[in-house]
Amino acid sequence: MTVSVLQTGEAFPTITVDTLTKSTLDLSKPAKGFDWKMVIVYRGMHCPLCTKYLKELNELLPEFQALGVDVVAVSSDSLERAQTQLAEIKPNFEVGYDLSIEQMKTLGLYISEPRLGMGAERPFAEPGLFVINEDGVLQMIDISNVPFARPPLASMLMGVRYYRNMTDKPPINGRFK
Repeated sequence: MTVSVLQTGEAFPTITVDTLTKSTLDLSKPAKGFDWKMVIVYRGMHCPLCTKYLKELNELLPEFQALGVDVVAVSSDSLERAQTQLAEIKPNFEVGYDLSIEQMKTLGLYISEPRLGMGAERPFAEPGLFVINEDGVLQMIDISNVPFARPPLASMLMGVRYYRNMTDKPPINGRFK
């Protein structure tokens, strides 16, 4: 089994998923009017911490958008499960569903199996967060193997704001050697 290890400074892979708004979403391309993109991979309906995280994202969304950042979220949940979870959140950002195991591997995500009492319907991705700059390359990456070890969205906003307000092109930090 081959799993990718994405690195900052590399092009974000082209991955498309269906969305709750009945369209197709290319995770690598920002929506019109934006030049950066933040992709949040969440575990799915069975994860109450994900619901809380997505609610917070909805609240901070205008600040990310004011910085020129298109924000999307995606999970491996089915359409029905995604709709059920997101009905409570009422997101103002695009949400994709049915992220495949192959796509999870391409993103270098941890993949967990459903366990008794968990409520997951199939293998799912653990949290991941990717910030893609105007050149289509990874500016920031955070991949976790558990739902409670992901970056606070306020910290992400602070970091994105810092980079976006630089007069020079922001540096791309940290690369595996």
